Amino acid sequence: MERQTSQSARKAFHVNPLRPLRWLPKSLLWRAFLLIATLMLLAVAAWLAIFREAELEPRARQLTQMLVSMTNLTRVALLAARPEHRHYLLAELSDREGLHIYPADDNDRVVPPPPLPLPRRIESLLQEQLGPATRLAFELNDEPGLFVSFRIFPGADGDFWLALPRERLERRLPLQWLGWGAAVLLLSLAGAWLIVFLITRPLRALETAARKVGAGETPPPLPERGPQEIAAVTIAFNQMSANLRQLEDDRRLLLAGISHDLRTPLTRLRMEIELSVADAAARAGMAADITEMDRTIGQFLDFARPQEGAGAETAATLAATDLSALLVEVAARYGRHLNFNPPATPVIARIRPDLLRRAIVNLIENALRHGGQGEHCAPVELTLTTPGNEIVIAILDRGPGIAPAEVERLKLPFTRGEAARTGAGGAGLGLAIVERIVRAQNGRLELLPRAGGGLSAQIRLPAPAAN
Repeated sequence: MERQTSQSARKAFHVNPLRPLRWLPKSLLWRAFLLIATLMLLAVAAWLAIFREAELEPRARQLTQMLVSMTNLTRVALLAARPEHRHYLLAELSDREGLHIYPADDNDRVVPPPPLPLPRRIESLLQEQLGPATRLAFELNDEPGLFVSFRIFPGADGDFWLALPRERLERRLPLQWLGWGAAVLLLSLAGAWLIVFLITRPLRALETAARKVGAGETPPPLPERGPQEIAAVTIAFNQMSANLRQLEDDRRLLLAGISHDLRTPLTRLRMEIELSVADAAARAGMAADITEMDRTIGQFLDFARPQEGAGAETAATLAATDLSALLVEVAARYGRHLNFNPPATPVIARIRPDLLRRAIVNLIENALRHGGQGEHCAPVELTLTTPGNEIVIAILDRGPGIAPAEVERLKLPFTRGEAARTGAGGAGLGLAIVERIVRAQNGRLELLPRAGGGLSAQIRLPAPAAN
């Protein structure tokens, strides 16, 4: 119990950290492109931050020098002008330079600049050059602008505010810069996508070829080009595919040799028995043994023979087939030993007819062997139904059945249900062959107890999608 708990905890530990990444795209192409694009955007943001930090001091000194110069020139101009002409000077400065001069008052409502690096540095430099009493404001008596305090002459009435448009402090980013920046970013992203596409294209070709190998096909050799790592993987895959093709050819040759070399002596033995053994009972027993040996060899060959795409059938290999007609054809072989009432309407499924016919015959033979033959035995029943989105082919007998605990074990090769069906011969490959064939049809095999005794062997196939 503690070991199971520990394994569950480790499984949770390995699975849970991946849950936040479910929003990521699944393809390598888009994951790599998203990663590169994110890194590029972060690099651009970092360079902008570095640029702003690097230009802060030069820009602050440049703006400070401008404010100091304008303040000093305004002070000198006001001091040099005659008192009766000063209002003309102030009007001229306002019209031509946008400068306004306001007398300072203790009751002025002053809004200091925001606590940003540039305004703070400008205020610090202004105090160094104009005196520690110099102030910088962004709003004076509810009027926005850029205000710098200065003193023209000693005394309480000698303090003034120099007002300038705030735009002189703010930097306007030209629209063409934004356009050029967007164009460069789009070109960079397009280049990144092209690079990732060229890297992942051989991987998609490998995926397609691997699926063909899994489906029992032999793909043509892939072009061995691209980056060194991709080319190495492609070379290894082509070598693996060639080795598998050679193994398949060798297996076909071996199966053909086994079929010929084993069945030829069995045929001679059967002929010798017919000619040499006088006792009819002994002759029948020996003939039955030879027939069982021949059937066992056939099972071995069927199990070893590739199922032409088993486990990975595609739409190109599956054909639309009328199951009612196929089952009528199969049932006609067994006469009174098999009951089948075809449905009123055709039942169409996308299958491999030759493989599915072999699986159905195996199940019928198994049912007849274990409980469907003899004068007092109930005939085997064959049914075809369409519950829900499935098509169910059921072979029902009244034999001893199979214990539920042994169902999955009996689907394995070289296993027999001795406890449930004693006295049966065979190599224990019949259900394994059927399981492999049905799985190749995108279906499943179920062995269920039959109501009233016996076994219900069901082949469940997916119903074709409605057009």
